[in-house]
Formats: sequence, structure tokens, C-alpha cells
Amino acid sequence: MTSDYRIESSMPIASRFWPAARSTQFAVNDRALAVSLAAKSFTGQDEIRVVHVPTGEVVFRKPAPPQRVEWSEEI
Repeated sequence: MTSDYRIESSMPIASRFWPAARSTQFAVNDRALAVSLAAKSFTGQDEIRVVHVPTGEVVFRKPAPPQRVEWSEEI
């Protein structure tokens, strides 16, 4: 049996709901489950995508978190 959706990122994905610790992708049969898992997950510096495997269409994107800006006070 093949999975219809793949949650993926180029960085390891983390979440307390993520079933495969530190992996960069996970296959899921249900679109709603795939999107829910992706939305509740995070990476260090990359977006998370849900891809419909048969067509290759990206059906959901969670953008990368904003880069942290360091403040420097000059007097």
C-alpha cells in the first residue's frame, strides 16, 4: 500500500505529534492528517510541505520561521 501524501522538509522535523523523530519526511494516507501534522510541527530554518505523491502537487506549505535579528545598542 502506498501513501498518498508526504510531509517533507530539507531540515529534520520536530513535534510532540511527529511519529518519526528527527526525520525529514513522513508518509501519510490522509490529507487532513498530513496537513494537521505539518501545521503542528517545526524545523530549525526551513519550510514544511505536504506533497500529494501521485501528482507531485504541494497542497500545504508552512513557511520557515523568521530569522532572528540580534540587537546591538551603540551609545
